[in-house]
Amino acid sequence: MQLRKNRLATSLALMAALPATGVAQEGGSDDVGRLPAVEVTGEAEGGYRSDTTSIGRMGVTELRDVPQTVTVINREVLDAQNANSLRDALRYVPGITMSAGEGGNIGDNINLRGYSARTDLFLDGFRDRGQYARDTFALDAVEVLKGPSSMLFGRGSTGGVINQVSKVPGLDELRQIDLTVGTEDYYRLSADVNQPISDSAAFRVALMGQRNGSTRDVVKAEQWGIAPSISFGLKGPTKVTLSALVQRREEIPDYGFPFVDGRPLDADRDNFYGFTDDRYDQDVNVLSARIEHELSSSLRLRNQTQYNDVSVHAMPTTVTNAGLRNRRDREIDDSSLFNQTDLIAKFATGSVKHTLTAGFEIGRDEYENQGYDWGSSSASAEPGNEPPIDLYNPVYGPMPSDVARTRSSHTETKADTLAAYIGDTLELSEHWKLVAGLRWDRFEAEQKTVNAAGEVTTDTHRTDVMTSYRAGVIFQPTITQSYYLSYGTSFNPSAETVTLSETNQSVEPEKNRSYEIGAKWDLLDGGLALNAAVFRVEKTNARSTDPQTGTVSLDGETRVQGFELGITGNITAAWQVFGGYTYLDGEILDLTETSNNQPVARDGNTLPNTPEHTATLWTTYRFLDAWEAGGGVVYSSDRYVNNANSAKVDGYTRVDATLAYRQPAYDLRLNLLNVTDEEYFEVASGGRATPAQRRTAMLTLRYRM
Repeated sequence: MQLRKNRLATSLALMAALPATGVAQEGGSDDVGRLPAVEVTGEAEGGYRSDTTSIGRMGVTELRDVPQTVTVINREVLDAQNANSLRDALRYVPGITMSAGEGGNIGDNINLRGYSARTDLFLDGFRDRGQYARDTFALDAVEVLKGPSSMLFGRGSTGGVINQVSKVPGLDELRQIDLTVGTEDYYRLSADVNQPISDSAAFRVALMGQRNGSTRDVVKAEQWGIAPSISFGLKGPTKVTLSALVQRREEIPDYGFPFVDGRPLDADRDNFYGFTDDRYDQDVNVLSARIEHELSSSLRLRNQTQYNDVSVHAMPTTVTNAGLRNRRDREIDDSSLFNQTDLIAKFATGSVKHTLTAGFEIGRDEYENQGYDWGSSSASAEPGNEPPIDLYNPVYGPMPSDVARTRSSHTETKADTLAAYIGDTLELSEHWKLVAGLRWDRFEAEQKTVNAAGEVTTDTHRTDVMTSYRAGVIFQPTITQSYYLSYGTSFNPSAETVTLSETNQSVEPEKNRSYEIGAKWDLLDGGLALNAAVFRVEKTNARSTDPQTGTVSLDGETRVQGFELGITGNITAAWQVFGGYTYLDGEILDLTETSNNQPVARDGNTLPNTPEHTATLWTTYRFLDAWEAGGGVVYSSDRYVNNANSAKVDGYTRVDATLAYRQPAYDLRLNLLNVTDEEYFEVASGGRATPAQRRTAMLTLRYRM
């Protein structure tokens, strides 16, 4: 009962805080304008369970009022799993796979419900396009919303979106430092300090430094980061928050194994096939400002701006199944400047209560890519490649000194977004709610490519105007049950990744739609949350390319359907769980591709990156007051990694474990990763696959001052 009481207390406090903080809950059932303002900080209950989400632009929303599947990986889960990267944080979310990044893409390449989420990563509600390895040191949570959601986010979001929630200042003091040491020369130091500077203002800073090797030969990385933020007006009608994120990372990248006869090369899993002077340098700079003003007890205005700039120098080396190596060298700069304005109003029309949100978004994305070529030092090798290496016994060393680096083409793209949206949650009665909304987007992109001689080789331009929809009906017979039916759409323009070409500049956006029926339950006096959903995602006009002319057309169709189960929270006061299961039936219904300059139909093939079964379960148990033990299992069945179904990676079962000794002033935690030393490929694409790390151990000391 205590868990239930804590949850009710948290809900009441949150409802009371609505007029002061401007939190917009979809379909709140109480007249919040009559309640006094209460400041809510921290988590009254703690644990793995999260009852609310900030994903989208609707404010903080109860999960039971969102007619889609949402998974929240909060700080408690991240700490228990020692999940220090975004990839680690998403490992226990079923229905997600990691891609090796075909087409030159690097960094975090994530697939959600079978569709690429490469451009569907967000940071505090703003698109985070940069091609870099994201860290969790400055995050409070990671939120995953599944299903097309262009009404909330604009272009993309075919399989869903992933939002990173930054740490923000509060009025409670916090001084915490973490020191982690591990196998493979792993060292990490992080800190989190929150300091009130008045009765309504506070400053917070998160810090991180890390150096690590790998169970894979040669691969290593160094990084550091700082994320300061300051808030004013925490108790007043006007709240201002300024924040920044600065991160630097240098690493020798791991481009994995080539495919041989449709499978990753069967060689020593520690083998490295690049050069020892390969590099992948990442500079991340983010500045954000948010102003929230309460116009009245039922009307709030919010304006927020974010500048995001990510510069990378990527110089990895790929290897073919014949042992030929080719260095891919480019300097990329991804930058974005966006502003969002939202008006959130609560009112009633007769007996129907409304939570209406309306706003607009304006912004610019810019992309620059300077490529470089490396000449061959051997006339017997293919152009741009070094002499073949022994795939089963590679010799490590730098790129030969007689190989010349020359400047190649330079690409520059600019894209402007102008969007307006309106959404409403209607509370028809105590048990029924409707959710509806639409968004209008104008997305204009232009790209210019200049060759090494300074000549313009392509000059392309495209403008797309799209309207996206979202609708849902929610039935909540009791406070512990919520059933929903939803429909949503999304679109993928040709310049979605802020790149364009002569072959696709005249092509309309791909269109997607999703149907979902689901349920969310609270069990065990509110301590345990269960969810289930049946869904179908359809891409009704997938792109295909004519092999003779290179013309891109929209005559394809793909579909992913399936069901999902999720569990989060406490079975007992001492026993916590987090996990789920996803079944994916991904199929190419109609698609023609080019193979050996000939058209080849892919109809009936399995859609890439849709393993039929994925299941995860993480659980911990507190005993003897101070001790905690547990671990997790991640299972994935086989998956194809190309439309031809000619390349495939095997399924796997991974086991992790943890043991912790927890005290008021400090925690000591041991994490064992891949306990059984499972040999599998977690990251893969049609051209290469990267072996997962071997068994590793990490010991973390957390000290609270």
